[in-house]
Amino acid sequence: MKLLKLVPDDTNIKFLKWRVPFYIVSLLLMAASWGLVFTQGLNYGVDFAGGQEVRLTFEQREKAPIPELRDLVGGLGYGEPVVQEFGEPNQVSIRVPLPEGAEDTPGAATAIGNNVITAIGNEYPGVRRDGNDTVSGKVAGEFRERALYALLAAMMAIAIYIWVRFEWQFGVGALFALVHDVSLTMGFFALTQLEFSLQIIAAILAIIGYSLNDTIVVYDRIRENLKKFRKMPLPELLDLSVNETLARTIMTSLTLLVALVPLLLFGPASLFGMVAAITLGIFIGTYSSIYMAAPILIWLGVTSTSFVPPEGKADKQEKVALGEG
Repeated sequence: MKLLKLVPDDTNIKFLKWRVPFYIVSLLLMAASWGLVFTQGLNYGVDFAGGQEVRLTFEQREKAPIPELRDLVGGLGYGEPVVQEFGEPNQVSIRVPLPEGAEDTPGAATAIGNNVITAIGNEYPGVRRDGNDTVSGKVAGEFRERALYALLAAMMAIAIYIWVRFEWQFGVGALFALVHDVSLTMGFFALTQLEFSLQIIAAILAIIGYSLNDTIVVYDRIRENLKKFRKMPLPELLDLSVNETLARTIMTSLTLLVALVPLLLFGPASLFGMVAAITLGIFIGTYSSIYMAAPILIWLGVTSTSFVPPEGKADKQEKVALGEG
């Protein structure tokens, strides 16, 4: 039986032929994305904007009904709640956004929490209240700051790793590709105004991981081909390397999409933003590995001798002994 091949062995797409127009478009999209972030802003969730946190224990249940709680609290009119398991399986933390000015009005935030507790108690008897606290804007600001540090630390660690494993040009190329991916994802959330929460930070870190994986595969093949084809022009060598890894890239992306698309279309609303971010990130990460990470090596001065070890003293003596020097 003949195996199905999504990418024929003789595939030879001239990706690098369009590197300049694609770079210009990508830079414009990055600028537009950050322009949207700074002018339109992000729709922060309770994690980043503050709100009221209620902690409950369902004493008559082994496990808390989290999906039902999300629908019940969401119907109270306080916005999209964040409902998470907190400690034991029958314990939950519920956070809801606060209306403007509620945090500065004595008792207003607590009253909202009490309304949530009452509604849940009416629906599920035997619920014990463990806490009813206000998540201040200061704490939310600390969440945003730490999330930003996590993203920056991940990107810098990746750049250093690739720098050590390959050459400094590869580290710069990978870092630029990651900045491109994060920028377009942030622009997407600024444009659509989907809720931006800690789930989205996790999605962005997943995008960084996927993009890095794809970039390293391409870079590894480029390094191998630089050692094999010393006289091949660099644009042609980069095209060859990308084409040789294209089958693997397409199969990986399709496998992920098979799992993500049904979740995007039929999954719970609470996961829509995260799944949408990762789905978008698959396309952006694949694109950046081909049109961002690879072409930048040309402009950063990578040559056919980049991975040729320098000639040592013993090599020179051997040449003299053989009459080649």
